[in-house]
Amino acid sequence: MFSFYDLYRFFKQAYFSGKPVWQANDMPELSGKVVIVTGGGAGIGKETVKALLEHNATVYIASRNAAKTNAAIQDLQLLTGRTAFLLVLDLEDLQSITAAVDEFLLRETRLDILFNNAGIMMPPVEATTASGYDLSFGTNVLGHFYLTKLLLPILIKTAASTGTSTRVVNTSSGSHYVAMYDFNTFKDGPARRKLTLMQLYGQSKWANVTFSNELARRYGHLGIVSSAVNPGNIKDTELSRHVNSGIENFLLKIMQIYPASWGALPLLFAGTSPQGGDFNGKFIIPWGRLGLARKDTTDPQLGGDLWAWLEEQVEELSE
Repeated sequence: MFSFYDLYRFFKQAYFSGKPVWQANDMPELSGKVVIVTGGGAGIGKETVKALLEHNATVYIASRNAAKTNAAIQDLQLLTGRTAFLLVLDLEDLQSITAAVDEFLLRETRLDILFNNAGIMMPPVEATTASGYDLSFGTNVLGHFYLTKLLLPILIKTAASTGTSTRVVNTSSGSHYVAMYDFNTFKDGPARRKLTLMQLYGQSKWANVTFSNELARRYGHLGIVSSAVNPGNIKDTELSRHVNSGIENFLLKIMQIYPASWGALPLLFAGTSPQGGDFNGKFIIPWGRLGLARKDTTDPQLGGDLWAWLEEQVEELSE
């Protein structure tokens, strides 16, 4: 569980992170590099894609809404003069992820950066994935785990062939500092129904960091750099689109105060900066600085337990 110091870090990063020092203009040239951004059609993800295109990366936006994403691609083309590519992928549907990866592998022979960025926040408690997982956990955690698992071979191959680490950047949240977690609530059932929507969201963000650290332990020696980020409390995103309570909307407006362009900076810093090659198992805080995640997210036993649970959920799909 969280400590007083975790609570302090939660509020400090929410309100007292200052102004950005590292900017998107500080990114290196990315010609020849291939990148996937989940949820890249809006908010933080769209700002991330914009900066990547401006630095000449080949970018795939992984999204389930083709019409909305194609509109974002057209907008980005006008802004940057470069075109991103759509990869139809629904993180709630594991079969959809398999199909998306198959399509990507037909089109590309390398993958340099994977931004596991898409997320959902506080959907109705009745909402679950088709397989019965809590919708926040199924989308934010399990879907990204399976996507990463299927892309591990090309990430490892790219690191080996280029002699440069490949990177997996996992978008978490400051809410992980104050989150609870209960493995019995990752799928629908009586225990899950007793939790608040914010508790369900928070544990998915805790799991994002815990997964990121376990990925770092397991695959760092093969050239993959896995880091988790807190993008900050960002407004003008679609993350809270399911929130319809007046009180909850009021609280979110108090919390969500920074522009999406700032929220993209921790992702870009982790994914593209030269120093990011040393960020395996690290946590990046607003607006592109090294920080410390909650201590239990670094626990190898918890990380191993979470990884084993996630593997069990996709075992039959991987055969």
